[in-house]
Amino acid sequence: MRRPLFALPSWLPVDGYILALVGTVGLAALLPASGVAATLTDGASTGAIALLFFLYGARLSTREAMAGLRHWRLHLTVLACTFAIFPLLGLAARALVPAVLPPTLYTGLLFLCLVPSTIQSSIAFTSMARGNVAAAICAGSFSSLIGIVVTPLLAGLVLHGNGGGGFSADSLLSIVCQLLLPFVAGQLLRRWVGGFLTRHKKVLGYVDRGSILLVVYTAFSAGMVQGIWHQVSPLRLLCLLGVEAVLLALMLTGTWHGSRQLGFDRRERIAITFAGSKKSLAAGLPMASVLFGAQAGLAVLPLMLFHQMQLMVCAVLAKRFAARADADAEATDTVTGTGTDMPEVAEAGAAAPIVAGGPLR
Repeated sequence: MRRPLFALPSWLPVDGYILALVGTVGLAALLPASGVAATLTDGASTGAIALLFFLYGARLSTREAMAGLRHWRLHLTVLACTFAIFPLLGLAARALVPAVLPPTLYTGLLFLCLVPSTIQSSIAFTSMARGNVAAAICAGSFSSLIGIVVTPLLAGLVLHGNGGGGFSADSLLSIVCQLLLPFVAGQLLRRWVGGFLTRHKKVLGYVDRGSILLVVYTAFSAGMVQGIWHQVSPLRLLCLLGVEAVLLALMLTGTWHGSRQLGFDRRERIAITFAGSKKSLAAGLPMASVLFGAQAGLAVLPLMLFHQMQLMVCAVLAKRFAARADADAEATDTVTGTGTDMPEVAEAGAAAPIVAGGPLR
């Protein structure tokens, strides 16, 4: 198994791509694009967003998605967590404005609650924890697919009156042209381009991540030029981290115990916990760029912080779940006298590099 570039403690999985995102924010702070450069980067960012969603559509296997429909109760549970419980908690956090959070950061927090769930990292953590990997794959895919339509619609509903400015005809047109149409085109052309994308997965992964870095640079450059960063103090950022820690703890606790009350088995509960409590940075950043325009810098900051926090916490949980599963298996083997050959262990090991150094959505 290839070792990650940065050999950090296993319980502290700081992804290299997160470091690249932080570096991009720093570059935008020191050398923000302005004037003609801003116009060029904005146009390039628009094209990069369209390319991202074309690739998302072309990669999504319709056959695999249909095969996962047998887990419909699990998928509905994850979707309810992602697009109902999360937004309700975000709306409840309105009580923290302005005493704890300024309106600008609260808008970003509320947007964070609207974006789809992750795919790769949810799958990796579910595999590491000995959960239902097939269900996690389908749940993440369905969430991303539905989120292309649901997230902008929810943003139009809940951001109005909460500092988001509502949903205009121009923003609707931008969503259709930059997100929905490229995604549909990718699905329609998958038959012809799917093989090429599979063969060049590694190279296209760099295209994926490079496009998102461009979006981040454009958004944060616009924020620097307009001086919006003077609105946020270090104390406010610490308050934001505290609020997000509480939000993550509520979702992890609710998904784990709630799924047990709904009658799911342990492996399904693990998939629900990881897929239902996490948010996609890769999907959220382009959507924020389209929805917020020049104000996207502060709008995506809560999502970027929450993304790294969820990776670190879920890595610890995945290891604990795996240790518990191994202990239960050993106890069963001791009683029954059977062997301890567990194919899930190999599967978890194969998924671990996704957490350490792969693209995390």
